[in-house]
Amino acid sequence: MAKPTPVASAEEAAALRRRLRRLVAAVAAGSADAEAFDEAAEALAKLRDAELGPRKDRAVAGCGGVNKGGTEAAAVPEQFLCPISSEIMRDPVVLASGQEKEKVCILSFSYNWTYDRRFIQEWLSAGNRTCPQTQQVLSNTILIPNHLVRSMILQWCTDNGITLPPVENQEEDLVTNNERKTFSKIFERIASSSNLSEQREAIKDLRLLTKCNSSLRAAIGEKPDSISQMISTVSNPELENNAEVLEDMVTTVLNLSIHESNKKIIGDDSLAIPFLIRALQSGTMEARSNAAAAIFSLSALNSNKAKIGELGAMRPLVDLLEHGSMIAKKDAASAIFNLCMLHENKSRATKSGVIDVTLKAIADDSLVDESLAILALLSGDHETVEEIGETGGMASMLRVIKEDQCKRNKENAVAVLFAVCMYDRTKLREVAEDENLNGSLAWLAQNGTSRARRKAAGILDKMKRAVHHTHYSC
Repeated sequence: MAKPTPVASAEEAAALRRRLRRLVAAVAAGSADAEAFDEAAEALAKLRDAELGPRKDRAVAGCGGVNKGGTEAAAVPEQFLCPISSEIMRDPVVLASGQEKEKVCILSFSYNWTYDRRFIQEWLSAGNRTCPQTQQVLSNTILIPNHLVRSMILQWCTDNGITLPPVENQEEDLVTNNERKTFSKIFERIASSSNLSEQREAIKDLRLLTKCNSSLRAAIGEKPDSISQMISTVSNPELENNAEVLEDMVTTVLNLSIHESNKKIIGDDSLAIPFLIRALQSGTMEARSNAAAAIFSLSALNSNKAKIGELGAMRPLVDLLEHGSMIAKKDAASAIFNLCMLHENKSRATKSGVIDVTLKAIADDSLVDESLAILALLSGDHETVEEIGETGGMASMLRVIKEDQCKRNKENAVAVLFAVCMYDRTKLREVAEDENLNGSLAWLAQNGTSRARRKAAGILDKMKRAVHHTHYSC
């Protein structure tokens, strides 16, 4: 099978991935509306076409689903079809490509290919260790559920009256005795050895095994206190001051957090979150990036959102968003966005300086999508709205509305603009002056997303009322 030839520039593909990153954060946090799912599906389709070239949609025939209405089969969006079976996916999973990558990606679109679990599992069980699409040798065979695609497939099936057969029970997380023994041996080397070199090697082994073996991640979940004991061992000054050991342990926690049942176990552990926060503050850039990614993963649970915020993670996350590498900044942005889904964390983010950092990022055309998503999420908080109005944020939002080509960015910008104008009516004058020159809001009220149209129309209506009031009060 020949490797597909990309048909778009790296910049275009990167822009689509950034768009998906913001959308998937909303989906994972449970805050996405139907329009967000539709836009995510559209973005996925565009990314696939951009990298592989367009292919015609196929009908539902052969998907194993039932069309309740008995009408002509609907055309299945290409991104919902398994590349191996050409059938609609019932249990989509992501498979790492042959690109060597240490961090297990939390966001599903960071992987190159999505497959139906039963077909890719058959491929791997047959002894194949290459990607079916690219023929690249796989660095690992880890399969992670693609919740974004699964949600969109279920929504599409509901909209089209199609019922998919239930997914068979999976056994990928059943823990074998061999895996329990493997974990016990590594854990004993970490917790009991008096040889620092042996402990360092054991921690590295655990990092690699939790990266590649989902069942081993489940095995650790069977002994919740093992996480505290491992972190306590690493807290030995001779180990904690070793940058490589800290990096290995942080990445191990990240890998463990991917397993759904481990999120609560790690969140409930009294040492785990403080350990990640310390790594955020003083680790290497990779350790800080992976700590942010782990916090993003753990914050899928509201109970963890509260603990992470209360324990002081927001300030080091904002610092990483401002000063980190590009990968670290993206991890920090994802974590901040997820944490701010909880109301109490919005004030913490604002007090930690996130408004200034995100506005600077937008002004520098860096992390624009992520920064706008954070600002829009925070715009329901009065402290945030006040600071945006006082720090020149209005001009930045107006520039995005006029110049940015991404509809969702325009939507987030006008949502922020609307919130500021509703809170501080004096800002309407600044917006009105720009509108008289450019007519950007009038255009958006006709051509934006449904939410963008509502917000733009609301601002325009507010401006008309202000003019009317001024006219009759003279």
